[in-house]
Amino acid sequence: MSRDLVELAKRRGYFFQSASAYGGVSGFYTYGPEGATLKDNVEDAWRERFQVREGHREIDAPTVMPEPVFEASGHLDTFDDMLVECPECGESHRADHLIEDNTDIEEAESIPISEVEDLIADHDLRCPNCDAELAGVPVEDFNLMFETNIGPGDSSPGYLRPETAQGIFVEFPQLAEYARNQLPFGITQIGKAYRNEISPRKSIIRVREFTQAELEHFIDPTEDEPPLDRVADVELTLYSAEEQEKDDGEYVTKTVREAVDEGIVHEWIAYYLGVGKQWYESIGVDMDRFRYRQHLPGERAHYSADCWDAESEVDGDWIEITGYSYRSDYDLGKHDEYSDDDFTVFKQYDEPKVVERATVDPDMSYLGPEFGGAAGDIADALETLAERDRKAFDGEEVAVEVGGEEYAIPTEKTGFSVEEVKETGEHVLPHVVEPSIGIDRVVYTVLDHAYETDEIEGETRTRLALEPAVAPTFVGVFPLMDKDGMGEVAREITDDLRAAGLDVTYDDSGNIGRRYRRQDEVGTPFCVTVDYESLEDDAVTLRERDSTEQVRVPISDLDDLLADLQAGETTFAELDAPAPEQ
Repeated sequence: MSRDLVELAKRRGYFFQSASAYGGVSGFYTYGPEGATLKDNVEDAWRERFQVREGHREIDAPTVMPEPVFEASGHLDTFDDMLVECPECGESHRADHLIEDNTDIEEAESIPISEVEDLIADHDLRCPNCDAELAGVPVEDFNLMFETNIGPGDSSPGYLRPETAQGIFVEFPQLAEYARNQLPFGITQIGKAYRNEISPRKSIIRVREFTQAELEHFIDPTEDEPPLDRVADVELTLYSAEEQEKDDGEYVTKTVREAVDEGIVHEWIAYYLGVGKQWYESIGVDMDRFRYRQHLPGERAHYSADCWDAESEVDGDWIEITGYSYRSDYDLGKHDEYSDDDFTVFKQYDEPKVVERATVDPDMSYLGPEFGGAAGDIADALETLAERDRKAFDGEEVAVEVGGEEYAIPTEKTGFSVEEVKETGEHVLPHVVEPSIGIDRVVYTVLDHAYETDEIEGETRTRLALEPAVAPTFVGVFPLMDKDGMGEVAREITDDLRAAGLDVTYDDSGNIGRRYRRQDEVGTPFCVTVDYESLEDDAVTLRERDSTEQVRVPISDLDDLLADLQAGETTFAELDAPAPEQ
C-alpha cells in the first residue's frame, strides 16, 4: 500500500522528493499542486477548530532563533536521538528504530542507551545498508537541531527551530499584555520546524523539514478548568502507560468525562483529546485505525509532565500525528530564569490580603570583601531561597549554590526577616497545555485512509475517498465533447464556480470515463458534465465520486448546491432521493 500511495502521490501532484534533478535530498519533500492545496485545507480546518472556535489567537514567529533561547529551553542538552554508525559503510541509523523494525519491542526510544546496546547485540542486529554487524558499536546521543550563524562570522550562533512552540514562549511577556494579563488565553502558530533526523524514512512521515500546528494554552493551574461539558460524551480509545507495561495490556474505551473522573487523563489534556477526536474524524481519519497512547516515563520529552499521542495506523505501523502535552510551568519558568524579562502574570485579588513575606537585605559590605565577584549572585540566591524555604535561615549559617559551588553565609549577614505586608495580588507563573500537530503526518494519514480500490464496469478503479472539506479539487467540470457549444457552457460553469470560491478543474481531454477515473484517483468528490441535453434544458449531470451515482441539476442551482455539499449541509444521497408522495 505504501508504495502504491507514494507512486500515486508523485503521479497526481501530491508530494515527491525534493531536488530529484540533483539526486534528491533525504528528508525533504515538495508538495505538488494537489498536495499543497490538501495541506492548506488541513491547516485551515485545524485553525478553524483549535483556534477560531476556541477563541485563541495566532502569531507568526521567526524560524531562526538565537542560541540562548535553546539553552534556556533545554534543547541544547536534551533534544537527542540515539545514533549508531556502521563501522563498515559509515551509514548512520537510529538505534531505537533498528530495534523496533527487527524485534517485537515497541517504543524503544524510552529504553536507556546501555540497554539499547545490549539489545542490538542480543538480537544480532546488522546494518540495513551493508549487513555489517553492529554488536559492540557504541550508541550515542545525537542532537537534532540544525545550527547556523546569525550575521557574518560565528559570533552569534543560532538554530533553526525544532518546534514552533519556543517562538510563542519567548514572546510571552508581550503576548500576555495583548491578553490584558487575563488567564487563561491561548496562542497558536502554524509553520515550519526543522530536525536533523538521523534516518529520514517513509516519505513525508519522518522528514527534516516539516510543518507543525501548535497551540500553547496558558492557564492558572489553581483556578482554570477546561469546558469539559463540550466534549464530555466523546469516546476515546486509550492506551495508557499502565496498560502498555502489562504483558496483556489492552486499549480501554472511555468518554472524556469517564477518563477524567477515573484519573486516567489530566482534565486539560482530556478536553483537547475530545476536541482532537472530533477534528480527526471530520477530515477523514479512520477511527478504526486511530488511538491515543500515553507516553511511557522514559519516553516523555524533558519539558513534559504528561503526554498522550494521537496515533494513526498506516502501512501496518502506528505513527504519532499529534502530541498532547501538559508542559506545566517548565518553559515559562526557564525563560523567566534565563532571560531579562518577567514571564509571570499579575493576578489581582478581589480584596487585599495581609500575608507574611520573607525578605533578605544582605550586608554587601561583608559579602563583597568575603566573596568578591560572586557576591551579587549570592545575594540573588539568598533572595530566591528566602521566597522558597524560609526555614533554611533558622540556623547560624545559610548555604546557597552559585555556579556549581556552595557558599556558607552567616545568617546575621543575610538581613533575613519575615514581615506582614498587604498584597493586592500575586504573580502567577502560568502552566501550559499543548496540542502539537504534525501537519505532514496528518496529510499522509488522510491520504492513506482515503486510498481505496474497487471495480467499476469490470475495471479496477483507484480512488481517494477524501472528505469534501479537505479535498484539494472539489469539482471537475467536463463537456461531453468540446464542440457544438458544450465547451463554452462548461467553461462558463467553471468560471462561475471558481467565483463562488470552489476549487474547480476543467478537463476536455479523452473520453468521459477516463476523465472520471482521473478525478476519482486524485480525490475529487464531484464531477459536472455538460452534454447535448444541457443545451436544451440548462441542466447538467452531477456525479458523486464514491458511489458513481448521477443526478440532473439545474445550472442555476449548481453553485449553491455544491457549496452546501462542501459544507456538509446536504448530502448527495439526499439529492438522489425520490420526492415524497403528495
